[in-house]
Amino acid sequence: MGFLSRLFGKKTQQTQAAAEPVEYKGFFIYPEAIAESGQYRIAGRILLEKEGETHEHRFIRSDVVISRGDADELMVAKAKMMIDQMGEKIFH
Repeated sequence: MGFLSRLFGKKTQQTQAAAEPVEYKGFFIYPEAIAESGQYRIAGRILLEKEGETHEHRFIRSDVVISRGDADELMVAKAKMMIDQMGEKIFH
């Protein structure tokens, strides 16, 4: 079955269920690691609610790690760094 799946283009990437959001400086960080070939790609969203509007920034990094927990931890760290460096400019 694996050979046929690869032959006919079955996707090997899967997005895992989202972890609980982490609040940081008014932003909400949602780690959403992507399972890929036995590893996890760092991915997620940063959300900000402001004046009744929800702003969202999604990103997928080239980094892959062995465990889902490590991917989520790195995503949160990278998101915090982006927030510190760019603030609300993330959404422009």
